[in-house]
Amino acid sequence: MILEIRYAGKKYRVKLTEEERDYLIQQVSSGKSAVRKLTHAQILLHADEAAAIGSLKDIDIVKAAHISCLTAERVRKRFVEEGLESALNPKTQVRRRAKKLDGEAEAFLVATACSAAPAGHADLLAEQLVECNIVDSVSGETVRKTLKKTNLSLG
Repeated sequence: MILEIRYAGKKYRVKLTEEERDYLIQQVSSGKSAVRKLTHAQILLHADEAAAIGSLKDIDIVKAAHISCLTAERVRKRFVEEGLESALNPKTQVRRRAKKLDGEAEAFLVATACSAAPAGHADLLAEQLVECNIVDSVSGETVRKTLKKTNLSLG
């Protein structure tokens, strides 16, 4: 397998301060952080242009850290634009939807599913949740996932 990476000049140049470099070296040498955080710390240490040995090219960082070239570029970009902590830690998810069923609605669903009334189809249970004004709308798939989570799977 031939790895072909075109190297054009780095757009985002990493220049660590002495404190940042010491912090990253401590993180990597302790090895008690998440693997993702340690890998990103290694990337920043290898890409540091202010270090005495100089920075490595992306191709060398890719080989040293066993990552993709895009990962190295993304970490350098986040460091330059957002800072050290942002480059080390994962982004927070912005588009995460709120759960349709809260604890009370889940309890009602489980009680309804355990009763003898509906024949146990997820769509019928979803309709019953809407009829009882527990939720505005809910899909049969949400009901199925909730019941599966509570070991009351319908199939």
